[in-house]
Amino acid sequence: MQVVRTIAECRRACAAYPRLALVPTMGALHAGHLSLVELARKHAPAVAVSIFVNPTQFGPGEDLARYPRPIEQDLRHCEAAGVDLVFHPTVQEMYPPNQPDIVIDLPALTGVLEGKHRPGHFKGVCQVVGKLFHILQPAVAVFGQKDYQQLLIIAAMVEALNWPVQIVPAPTVREPDGLAQSSRNQYLSDAERKRALAISRALMLAEQQVRQGITQTNRLVATMQRVLLDQHLHIDYVAAVDPATLRPVEVVTGPTLLAIAARVGSVRLIDNILVGSDIGAGG
Repeated sequence: MQVVRTIAECRRACAAYPRLALVPTMGALHAGHLSLVELARKHAPAVAVSIFVNPTQFGPGEDLARYPRPIEQDLRHCEAAGVDLVFHPTVQEMYPPNQPDIVIDLPALTGVLEGKHRPGHFKGVCQVVGKLFHILQPAVAVFGQKDYQQLLIIAAMVEALNWPVQIVPAPTVREPDGLAQSSRNQYLSDAERKRALAISRALMLAEQQVRQGITQTNRLVATMQRVLLDQHLHIDYVAAVDPATLRPVEVVTGPTLLAIAARVGSVRLIDNILVGSDIGAGG
């Protein structure tokens, strides 16, 4: 496995691979990330992982300073997973001093849900992903569905800018008790982790209601809110939206994204689930 720190080194290394799949990460790798690597391997003979805690996607008061950076452990995980190339640049390498700011934005998709509660977040995401795509020139890039809005925005950005990168979605990986895997889970105390299970439990309960024929989303949202509030979680949003446009949906008549962002103590977690896929299909 090759580990490179500079853009020039990375470009030289990538030139050796006729077809490359990229898994962009901020490190603190867990089983969810490694499932992305496994999926990437199915789409290209060589896999690159970027490990970069991108400062431009963190807002004031967010957890940039304390975001975990266990690089030696991450490199061991990558080697064990059969990763071919790791790109681990410094902030100065990616954002040289006095370089003009570059903004890529898709306002129809970035102004809601996460974008509404974390202003500027997706501009930072698009900025760094755009840079990574130009540096590594992957044929394929894999993104997890847990960050559904991010996945949708990056796919739209690639289409709008005609980049020759295939975006591959990867299913959310959950702990045995249902908690979606996240690098931020390690912030949780044992008691907080038990309370955090309310997020996945709320989603599964709403999914069960849809299967029972409840399709009014105000009822589904109320159910999810009640589960979260019972565990004293602070809710940023509970939403039912169209999975292609992220616009609110009043009645589930086909595939509908149920999405939650909530805080357990000081830890902000997100999760989502797609429901109603069989309704519009006549199933």
